[in-house]
Amino acid sequence: MGIARRAGKVATGDAQVEAMLKKGKGFLLIIAEDAQGAQKKYKQWASDLKLPVLVTGTKLEIGLSIGLSPRSSVLILDQGFAKAILLARS
Repeated sequence: MGIARRAGKVATGDAQVEAMLKKGKGFLLIIAEDAQGAQKKYKQWASDLKLPVLVTGTKLEIGLSIGLSPRSSVLILDQGFAKAILLARS
């Protein structure tokens, strides 16, 4: 995920993720296990957009994986990065 962030292919934090979802953009939504509010807020939305959702790690772990402060959600904006992350998780 850090490589995707450095390539400018991620949206992080509520404001950015929400803006991209409203535009129908994104290929994978990653939500922290300890972010119940974000899970509740985004799971149905992602389902409506037929967007895969990965609930994994903590806010701190997700933040560290992209080189930022703790994040509850990360939206991957590139299909190649999304596929690579899903492949690595399986």
